[in-house]
Amino acid sequence: MNDAGSRLEAGKQNRQAGKRSLARLWIGAGMAIGALGVAWLALSFRQTDAAAHANQTALPQVVVSKPLVRELDARLGFLGQFSAVEQVELRAQVGGTLAGIDFKDGDIVHKGDLLFTIDARPYDIRLAQANAQLESATARLVLADRELARAQALKRDDFGTAQNVDQRTADLRAAQASVDDAKAQIRDAQFDIEHCRISAPFTGPIGRHLVSVGNLIAGSRAATSPTTLLATLVSLDPIHLDFDMSESDYLAFSREHAKLKDSLADTVELALSDETQFQRQGKLDFVDNVLDRSSGTIHARATVPNPDLLLTPGEFARVGLAVGAPASTLLVPDSAVLPDQSRHLVMTVSPDGTVVPKQVEVGDIRGGLRVIRSGLAPNDRVIIDELPYATPGSKVEAQDGAIRYAAAGQD
Repeated sequence: MNDAGSRLEAGKQNRQAGKRSLARLWIGAGMAIGALGVAWLALSFRQTDAAAHANQTALPQVVVSKPLVRELDARLGFLGQFSAVEQVELRAQVGGTLAGIDFKDGDIVHKGDLLFTIDARPYDIRLAQANAQLESATARLVLADRELARAQALKRDDFGTAQNVDQRTADLRAAQASVDDAKAQIRDAQFDIEHCRISAPFTGPIGRHLVSVGNLIAGSRAATSPTTLLATLVSLDPIHLDFDMSESDYLAFSREHAKLKDSLADTVELALSDETQFQRQGKLDFVDNVLDRSSGTIHARATVPNPDLLLTPGEFARVGLAVGAPASTLLVPDSAVLPDQSRHLVMTVSPDGTVVPKQVEVGDIRGGLRVIRSGLAPNDRVIIDELPYATPGSKVEAQDGAIRYAAAGQD
């Protein structure tokens, strides 16, 4: 019993010792896991802090380039408006009922094309009357000629008087006048008949018809009475471009033009409202002789070829007029020029990375770029991209970029 009890007691103690060892093992494992978790959290916080610190210390990146330098002539810019070289209001020279319209509104009609027809029957009747009057006058002329011949024969034979001869002579002249009047009436009636057909005086687009078939048309040859407007017709090729020059621009133009021998042989370049480059050319052919006192401007006009008929009277276009010999010119992208009330600024980057604004005087657009007349040096590093990140006085990280001029012939 004592041995059995001792063995039982020893087994109990061994089991208790195993449980304690297992417990210590689980406790150690838990402590190790906890330590690893704490270490992971600490590492995460350190990485987050490092990233935040890095973000705070990183500089904004901008793209910079030196201004593009090109040999360009001095040019003045204006806003012009197209107008037709020829423009006519189609009105009838004879009155009557409109019998036909021989075009569609907006058509391109050619010189001599029939446009309107007026009922010519009343004028046919008048022509027939004039022909009848001519026949009657011719008969009286023949009779008067014979009577004059008989009166002259009687006078030679002393059977007639000089008074009778004079009377027959007057009758002959009156008959001749009646014949001439009848012929004039015929030509007048023929003129009216011819003008019952209204044709295009030149080639161009015609507007909408303002009368309908069956309307009574009022006509006048000398426009001494109100007439009916039938339609309008304009020419398109070539076309005029009208613009106004300020007094200062006119002086610059005049000084340069005085050096030239050719009279008004200046070439103007133009761009339409939806075009960014000057792709068309015209010839300056007129400058007015008086400045407008109210506006301080003088009117000028260029003639522009329009073979594709794209240009339309009333449209606007930008005009460029060269007024100086080619000279070295600085160019930057137009997006790099910032308007600031009445002035313009360009953001540059100094050698130490500081953003420095510079006030500049700008010119027109050449080759898709903005001309800088003053305020910028050829070695300045101009910010041409990422401008929102460039605050005056702040530090930036500059990356080199490039400024490109448009293709030749498209500036």
